[in-house]
Amino acid sequence: MDQPTPSKDLSRANYATIWESVARACPDRPAVVADGRTMTYRDLDDAAARVAGTLRAEGLGAGSRVAIFMYNRVEYLVTVYAAYKIGAIPVNINFRYQGRELADLLRTSRADALVHPTSLGRHVRDAGRHVPLPGLVLTVSDEGRAPDEDRVPDDDSPTAPGRSFATALDAEPLDPQPLSPDHQIFMFTGGTTGTPKAVVWTHGNLFDSQLFSIYGSLPVAVPEDLDEVTRIAARTDLPPTVTLPLTPLMHATALFNVMNALVLGGCVIFLPSASYDPLVAARTIHERRVTRLIVAGNAVVGPLVDVLDSPDGAGLDVSSLTTVLSSGMAWSDDLKLRLVTRAPRATLVDIFGSSEGGPFAYGVVRGPQDIPCHPRLAPGTVVFDAELREVQDVPGATGVLAYRGQMPLGYDGDPERTAEAYPVINGVRYVMPGDHVRVLGDGLVELLGRGSAVVNTGGEKVFTGEVEAVLVAMPGVTDVVVFGAPDPRWGEVVTAYVVTAPGTSLTAEQVQEEVGRRLAGYKKPRKVFFVDALDRSPSGKLDMRTLRTRVPELEATELEAGQHT
Repeated sequence: MDQPTPSKDLSRANYATIWESVARACPDRPAVVADGRTMTYRDLDDAAARVAGTLRAEGLGAGSRVAIFMYNRVEYLVTVYAAYKIGAIPVNINFRYQGRELADLLRTSRADALVHPTSLGRHVRDAGRHVPLPGLVLTVSDEGRAPDEDRVPDDDSPTAPGRSFATALDAEPLDPQPLSPDHQIFMFTGGTTGTPKAVVWTHGNLFDSQLFSIYGSLPVAVPEDLDEVTRIAARTDLPPTVTLPLTPLMHATALFNVMNALVLGGCVIFLPSASYDPLVAARTIHERRVTRLIVAGNAVVGPLVDVLDSPDGAGLDVSSLTTVLSSGMAWSDDLKLRLVTRAPRATLVDIFGSSEGGPFAYGVVRGPQDIPCHPRLAPGTVVFDAELREVQDVPGATGVLAYRGQMPLGYDGDPERTAEAYPVINGVRYVMPGDHVRVLGDGLVELLGRGSAVVNTGGEKVFTGEVEAVLVAMPGVTDVVVFGAPDPRWGEVVTAYVVTAPGTSLTAEQVQEEVGRRLAGYKKPRKVFFVDALDRSPSGKLDMRTLRTRVPELEATELEAGQHT
């Protein structure tokens, strides 16, 4: 898939400046639909300008950090836009975090402001017991929204920390400001150390990197300058762009594609609940004639196609879909085939990238003829062997993916990790997160996985050492190892082998409850096996390959014994 060649002018882009220009060009066009209301581009720009005025009045400006602890909703997007208007940096926080995890990220990010819904207020209060909260805390009311089954009611106090977000919407709007393409955009990623790290983009280099995602599926030439960006957005003869993110905006794929939709003058749809309801999603695609769908592999597509193929899905038409994007998650051929059969106009794009940069490869399905689907290296991607020789043209060779296109500046405040992830090889800077592949030939590769202690489950990264620390602290636990076991829906599931002292009475449910009490719910082991011992080497290392192969055997043994986890 050929990517557009960026122009020097487009590298001077700033997203807020572009969105302001689009709002002037098509003020009455719908920008966001959510919670039964429609915001036009004029409405969205005005709301962001008022919140920006509040941020500026509190002393925030270029380089300030605005933490967003929230699931997908209009206020998330308004806050991002408002931060961009003053050159501030939104900080993405996983809304599933418990108080201590939230505190860690507030400390790491050095947040100057925090925006959160009232339903997450108890976690904010808990975080405040571990770290001073930012000077400005804005709370978004959940009144009138559908309750979420994974949200715990905030019953211990009727008032969440901070002042109402509504007061910010009543503030005097900030006039458009001169904005720099060098203003920064952070994308926090769990990475491989358990400590969140901020990947630092600039507005200019991120926009350059997104040109294919923005314009690749439209019958237009890539714009040569920023005025042409606005002219394309204002055109009424182009196919509409209606984007529905089924994944959280706290992840790069969803946020960046929503940002891209606004560049095109498109409409963004948000579902009414943070909990994923595939039937509601299918009905929304049908009713709103969604054209761009953001998913997370099997974890999202599986339930969606199951609903479409069920009696509940009878009469639901998803043929409006023209693009379905997924990134960083297992997406099996059978589910791609089922979806493209229901949406025959859609191009399914399986993006192999990372928060650190890319894309490295694409798996593209336009119809049954593209199954089986193998990832094809993106322009600018090479494969390095152990001696740093390029082997992407050597069938059968194995190596590590590296990309030399537009990429982030590196990790915020961490030059050592930046040098590791963004090495300079033969005078060229690459991004190399550590993904191993086998070369198949003709630009195709087979993904072998990342050589790090991270489980990617349903699009969430889980640092195994963090879970192991919770388990080994449980009374009676003498040894433990946590890893990812393959799973057809989630890609991987968190799996734990637990060794206990003689006479210890411990159940899988207790193990899961303890992790859920201390950490975000997605970090709980879905599979728990109690074993007599872990065969460690004299240095304490484990043969992880052998341990993983034992999972089917242990599951079979438990089934025979009538047990379950």
